[in-house]
Amino acid sequence: MRRNTSITLLSVGHACVDVYQGAVASLVPFFVAERAYSYAAVSGIVLAASLLSSVAQPVFGALTDRWAMPWLLPVSTLLGGLGIALSGVSGNYGLTLVFVAVSGIGVAAYHPESARVARLTSQGSHSAMSWFSLGGNLGFASAPLLVAAIVATGGLRLTPLLVLPALAGSVLCLPVLRALGQRKTAGAGAVLPARDDDRASFVKLSLAVVCRSIVFVGLSTFISLYVKQRMDGSAAAGTTALFLLYLGGAIGSVLGGSLANRWDRVTVCRWSYLLTVGAVAGVVFVPGPALYLFVTLTSAGLYVPFSLQVTLGQDYLPSRVGTASGITLGLTVSIGGLVSPVVGGIADATSLRTALAPLILMPALSWLLFRNLPEPSPKLSTSVEQGEPSSPRPGAAAPPKGDDTDAALSPTRPDHR
Repeated sequence: MRRNTSITLLSVGHACVDVYQGAVASLVPFFVAERAYSYAAVSGIVLAASLLSSVAQPVFGALTDRWAMPWLLPVSTLLGGLGIALSGVSGNYGLTLVFVAVSGIGVAAYHPESARVARLTSQGSHSAMSWFSLGGNLGFASAPLLVAAIVATGGLRLTPLLVLPALAGSVLCLPVLRALGQRKTAGAGAVLPARDDDRASFVKLSLAVVCRSIVFVGLSTFISLYVKQRMDGSAAAGTTALFLLYLGGAIGSVLGGSLANRWDRVTVCRWSYLLTVGAVAGVVFVPGPALYLFVTLTSAGLYVPFSLQVTLGQDYLPSRVGTASGITLGLTVSIGGLVSPVVGGIADATSLRTALAPLILMPALSWLLFRNLPEPSPKLSTSVEQGEPSSPRPGAAAPPKGDDTDAALSPTRPDHR
């Protein structure tokens, strides 16, 4: 299978999974309307989706560093869809938390393995990885439209229909997995680390992603309700704002890959976060329809670094690619969900504007953390296309002859220090 075809299928599958991350925030107004949940209560639902996911993603990443687990892609996709599909069936708050937590585990299991497979398939291309990330952004962007189309017509009792993207995504990933199996049989080359781990830089990068997560999850949880307040109670206005928040991410992801081909990833991320500071301030304080422009700019600014941060994390921890993917795509992103109840509590005690104002500081902190980060040199060796053996760094263990793709599916670790 050609690289572009595999990346396209992975991107669409990524969209089918990330629909369920976006669906949690998209369901918030319906939980408030039908069940009279408070801001703190709906924040708890977002927390339930994020808490187990935040812990589970690095665990799944560590597991996939040791063993090839490509079967996680279809299984986790189905699990993510099933949890959201059941979330509206019961009016019991505790069961709702359990169901969205199940969805969060499915999402957690998907991302480390899919990011590693995408990096292998893309052969280190920033543009290809940005297209993979674009799929997730489109999934986020379509979530409010999908939820509104289904739930607004028949209420929360129709949430079982939301399982349909999961069914589609689980089928779409199968040809990619089949192609990986064929490459294993053909003895395709592995991707081997060519440098030592830079743990200090990885920690700084992870903290920057945490700050990005806090502002994005905070806005995605409350932007619909906030814009509804600002636009005279229009539910359509709130749905439009949430859609733009997710759609801007799609624009930012593709733009990030293109910019990284001209400048280094660290520089692109640094400037993006600096510009996002003003965009978030516009969301909170600028009145009128201009609010929509600032929502779009905020989303684009937060997502320009997204795929670049994933590959930076993999390059800072070349011997632990799955773990790096699990942390940058999972733990750090999910921490935003842990902070959302604090935002909800402040909003209950004061106002949504007061609660959202501190989010302006988050991209500024990300900018500060990126100021001293190094740009790793592109030294990943691949022999997938050329059919030539890769050259690991001195002291690295050589891959087994005739079974290189086992290492590609479960990246070779040169040592276990």
